[in-house]
Amino acid sequence: MTEYTKDTIADLVDGKLSWAHLKEMMTNFKDPDRFDIYLAVLQERVPWKEKILLPLGPHLFVVRKDDGSLVTKSTSGHEFGDYRENWKLKARIYVRDTDEAYREIYPEMMHADPEWMELREYYDPIDGTLLEVEAVPPGYPIVHTFQPDLEGFYRDWLQRPIP
Repeated sequence: MTEYTKDTIADLVDGKLSWAHLKEMMTNFKDPDRFDIYLAVLQERVPWKEKILLPLGPHLFVVRKDDGSLVTKSTSGHEFGDYRENWKLKARIYVRDTDEAYREIYPEMMHADPEWMELREYYDPIDGTLLEVEAVPPGYPIVHTFQPDLEGFYRDWLQRPIP
């Protein structure tokens, strides 16, 4: 089993690994401390002190606050509330639902029909970082994409209690 250094995991996060190295990482057995190294790399990159328990995306995390509560928090430090709630409801939202809005990012005739689909872009309220995009029919409710089973993940996969 290959064990990877913190520098290698940081390069993975930054997209700096060659395809051959990345493929090797994906196909080998996972080293037992890789998740902890990954969290350490992420923790060093955020400007706040709360402990990251689980990354939800490149700029979104479940963290434990000093009072013991578990919240969804962005890299900028914005707290979206309890991690079991849909964080998207507290994000800035831009909806692309016209030909003109689609053409800002797609070539002409290469985007969806706005009568059939809209793109919702969810942004960090503090620094404007794009956190997620969803494509849905117009009027569709905001999707709660992922509600992690933190207890199960830590207990069954990591075989330890949630820190």
